[in-house]
Amino acid sequence: MKVLITGANGMLGRTLLRELQAFTLVPTDIETDITDVAQIDAALARHRPDCVIHCAAMTAVDRCERERERAFRVNATGSENVARACARHGARLIAISTDYVFPGDAGPYAETDPADGGKTVYGQSKYEGERRILEHAPHAVIARVAWLYGDGGPSFVHTMLALADGSRPTLNVVDDQRGNPTSALAVARHLRLLLLRPGLSGVFHLTCEGEATWHGFACEIFRLKGIPQHVIPCTTAEYPRPAPRPPDTRLAKTRLQESALPPMPHWKDALAEFLFTM
Repeated sequence: MKVLITGANGMLGRTLLRELQAFTLVPTDIETDITDVAQIDAALARHRPDCVIHCAAMTAVDRCERERERAFRVNATGSENVARACARHGARLIAISTDYVFPGDAGPYAETDPADGGKTVYGQSKYEGERRILEHAPHAVIARVAWLYGDGGPSFVHTMLALADGSRPTLNVVDDQRGNPTSALAVARHLRLLLLRPGLSGVFHLTCEGEATWHGFACEIFRLKGIPQHVIPCTTAEYPRPAPRPPDTRLAKTRLQESALPPMPHWKDALAEFLFTM
C-alpha cells in the first residue's frame, strides 16, 4: 500500500514515517502547498497513493486568532483541496482533526455529538475543514486527537521539561482544564490499524484513555522523570491567552469499540513509554 502523508515534517507526521515502515510512504510538507489546488492535485497524480493521511494544518491556537484568514485557508480550504484531489484520483483519505471542534464545556464528547467549531478560530477552521472533507470525500476517516506530544515536539511535555531546569522553585500550571493527554506514537499505531481496515469511514476519536488536567499532566511528567519540581495549581483566568481555552474537551472512543478495534492506551502508560525513550 502506498501512503502519501501531508505535513510529514510535523510531530505526528514524523512519527508516522517511523511507524508505517511496512508501507510505501510518500512524505510531503512545504514542497506541496495544500492551499494550492494544483499542487496537491499534481502530487496525487504523480504518486498515485492508495491512501492520504492528511496531517498538514495550522495548529498554533493563539496565532490562529491573529491570522483568521490564513487559518481558514490552511485548515478549511487546504483540507477541501486534499479531499477533492483524493476523490479525483481514487485515494482513500484519513484526515487529522482536533478536540477543539467541540464547545469544550460538557465532555466527554462522543463522535456522534454535535460539533460547531467551539469558541476559537482554530476550532472553527478545523470544523469547517471536517465539513468540507466529508462533503467531497464522504468515505473519508476523520481522526480527532488532543493534547498531543511526541518526539521532537513542540508539546506540553517538552515545555515542562525545559522549564524544570532547576532555576524555578515553583511552576504554576492550569488545573481547571481537563482533557486526554495523548502520545503521537499511540495515534500512529491506531492510524496503522485504520489503514488496514479500508471499509471504515467517518469520525474516530484517537485520544489516550483516562483524563487529566494540565497540572496533573505536569505532575506525572516530573514523577516519571524523577524531577523534584514543585508544581502549583492555578486557574485559566490567571493566565489569559488570545484564544479561549475550553475547560473540558475529553473525548469518548465509542467508534473504536464499535469497530472491534483495540482501545487506545491509558495516557499514563503512553507517557511512561515516551519518556523512557527520551
